[in-house]
Amino acid sequence: MSGVRRLGRRWRRQRPLRTRLAVAASAAVALVAVGVCTAAFFVIRYEMFHQLDLNLTQSATRVIQENRDGGPQVVAGECRYLSAPACAQIVPALPSEDPAHPYLLPVSAPVREVATGDRAPYLSNITLSDKPMRMLTTRLGDDKALQVALRSDSVEKGVRQAAGLLAVIGATGVLLAAGLGYWVSRTGLAPVARLTATAERIASTRDPRHRIELPPGPPGRQDEVTRLAASFNTMLGELEQSVTAQRRLVADASHELRTPLTALRTNAELLARADRLTDAQRDRAAGALARQLREVTGLVNDLIELARDEEPTPLLEEVRIAALAAHAVGAARAHWPSTPFTLHVAPDAAETVRPGVPARLTRLLTNLLDNAAKFSPEGFPVEVELTASRRTGSGSGSGSGERLELTVRDHGPGITTEDLPYVFDRFYRAETARALPGSGLGLAMARQIARAHGAELTAEQAQGGGALFRLTFE
Repeated sequence: MSGVRRLGRRWRRQRPLRTRLAVAASAAVALVAVGVCTAAFFVIRYEMFHQLDLNLTQSATRVIQENRDGGPQVVAGECRYLSAPACAQIVPALPSEDPAHPYLLPVSAPVREVATGDRAPYLSNITLSDKPMRMLTTRLGDDKALQVALRSDSVEKGVRQAAGLLAVIGATGVLLAAGLGYWVSRTGLAPVARLTATAERIASTRDPRHRIELPPGPPGRQDEVTRLAASFNTMLGELEQSVTAQRRLVADASHELRTPLTALRTNAELLARADRLTDAQRDRAAGALARQLREVTGLVNDLIELARDEEPTPLLEEVRIAALAAHAVGAARAHWPSTPFTLHVAPDAAETVRPGVPARLTRLLTNLLDNAAKFSPEGFPVEVELTASRRTGSGSGSGSGERLELTVRDHGPGITTEDLPYVFDRFYRAETARALPGSGLGLAMARQIARAHGAELTAEQAQGGGALFRLTFE
């Protein structure tokens, strides 16, 4: 038995899903068809023989009424013909009381037992003159039994015809089940086949732009397989965006690194011939080399930070945003001594906390402040404001129902309408910023950190000129 199971498992492993589904569906429908035909055969057979037994019972009742006081004898003996009435004979309990003429129907020991009352009436099948007969043996008064028989060949013929007809119907049902199973497997697995073909095409071409064709119809009425195909298309779209962003990042990074690496190589080659340089030239080349090394190091570190999509969960802690903003503003004042920084914290936002990584949130604020200071004219302030507001429909609790908003506003040239959609893109630099230091990664990194902390960072034109960056914690 275990060998049969192993053979079945091996067969299932070696057959494709479409074949297995077709066989399963066909077997299920065929089993139902065969079961219905089998049940119908037994019902028809029972009803036909039951009707014959009822006729025997009616004939026995009539003979009993007509021969209640009669002795052992053959009452009727023309049942060899289909149109003749039932054969009937009365049999005594003792063989010594049998009549001189022989009986028409066979008499056995059970018949004598029915006559004495030791056995209940019963039905049996006999053969008389090479004709099948159905016989009823019942008790008639004291110490007598009545035997009544009718031909059953017409009933048996009807049963055989019903069996043949149901066999044809069953075979037709099995063939129809096979066709339906094949159609179901082909139709039901068509999206899966397309999904498989698309996945194989992507694996061979490494091109995630391929999509699975979906049948028309509203999304709410799609079946499970179609929804699977739609989800696979969504996944392919995300994969395509990821691959495109990765390629763009590599291309932009290689472009941005080319210039500082060339300058590094030039200064390194210049210092290699230090014996031909004056002390001033050597110091200038060494300073430029150190500055360029810092720029490349910062650019590489920024790229590493951008490659990380989310914050490490073990480093999360409750961070007081007001204290973090004060620390970032203090550091910016030291780094940009010619630019005044102002910080205003609303009273209801002073103690509000949010889960996050302090170092990463500090980097976010530092990038915003450095960007604002870089574009602010000398003497014009960079304004930082932290406010909190109650969210509609939120319950009470320590900050759980508050929206926290931090804005950074400068008084520089602002962001043009053409540049506004791209200000957070990696390596994007507006026309007015290309002469300023930087790699174009600061704002992209700031938005990534914000989204990793469940916040949203947006940019807009400030009223009265300048740029306004809004960081919102829900």
